[in-house]
Amino acid sequence: MTATITLGQLAERLGATLRGAEARVITGLATLQEARPEQLSFLANAQYRKYLAQTQAGAVLLTAADAEGYAGDALIVANPYLAYAQLSHLFDRKPKAAAGIHATAQVAEDAWIDPSASVGPYAVIESGARIGAEVSIGAHCVVGARSVIGDGGWLAPRVTLYHDVQIGKRVVIQSGAVIGGEGFGFANEKGVWQKIAQIGGVTIGDDVEIGANTTIDRGALSDTLIGNGVKLDNQIMIAHNVQVGDNTAMAGCCGISGSTKIGRNCMIAGGVGMVGHIEVCDNVFVTGMTMVTRSITEPGAYSSGTAMQPAGEWKKSAARIRQLDEMARRLRELEKQLAAVTQTANVSSDA
Repeated sequence: MTATITLGQLAERLGATLRGAEARVITGLATLQEARPEQLSFLANAQYRKYLAQTQAGAVLLTAADAEGYAGDALIVANPYLAYAQLSHLFDRKPKAAAGIHATAQVAEDAWIDPSASVGPYAVIESGARIGAEVSIGAHCVVGARSVIGDGGWLAPRVTLYHDVQIGKRVVIQSGAVIGGEGFGFANEKGVWQKIAQIGGVTIGDDVEIGANTTIDRGALSDTLIGNGVKLDNQIMIAHNVQVGDNTAMAGCCGISGSTKIGRNCMIAGGVGMVGHIEVCDNVFVTGMTMVTRSITEPGAYSSGTAMQPAGEWKKSAARIRQLDEMARRLRELEKQLAAVTQTANVSSDA
């Protein structure tokens, strides 16, 4: 954590245009509403512009357009939210674990751990596992047999990696995540479910982030694949043999059924469900609570369901939805009758 830094230093780091005192000391970040004179704030959403005039922030990250109407000190950048994201790491108070293996950790004799890695209390590292440089493994984590964690990885406490999980570099996994659990595979014989062994693994690329209590099941035959730069929120379910393309982001509580392939640079909003064995092409945005029931072959935004409305209106709409089939039948009948009447009128006119 950097305790203090000047506006001039921040401007140099960002390549920003500084308007104000270079020597002003900044000790933290805060919202426009809550910032104190020693803190830096930002304006990235138009709905918060109303707080700009009254903010007590020592300086604000602003676009050139927003800076024109602001009298205080400012760092002028093209993208204030990106600039805030970049500076946030300077003030991050997340503890950094010291290198070494805690005395209570259980490490198999044939596991390999880089000397710069940290293994926390009561963690378990199973046979054949490999832990790269600068990796941090939190308390009570389990790294299964033959699993690999690339350099710079960070596992919060209580992360579970089953066997044969391959994780790239700089991957962040939050508490409660389970990677490599057995996929939901069963064959039905006369009403009795017979379990299918899940003999694939999970392969995760570089620079991936996985949220708390998210689960990624191992493949039935080949691996479940998560591409480079993928960002997964909390409480997401990724089923066996799913493939997620590079730089796709997925918000909380999504459920992706088995063998679905999602392309690169997609954005999947909260609560989205996808059926199995479909494909979603690159550059697709799926809005919240959408149920994706077929493949998407063209980039763009997709939605399903209905937006919120007052309960009384929604009940009326729901009642009408149940009547749609009957209304469609009646409409077709009326169209036939209209066509017959029009044909008769035309015949009479010709006569």
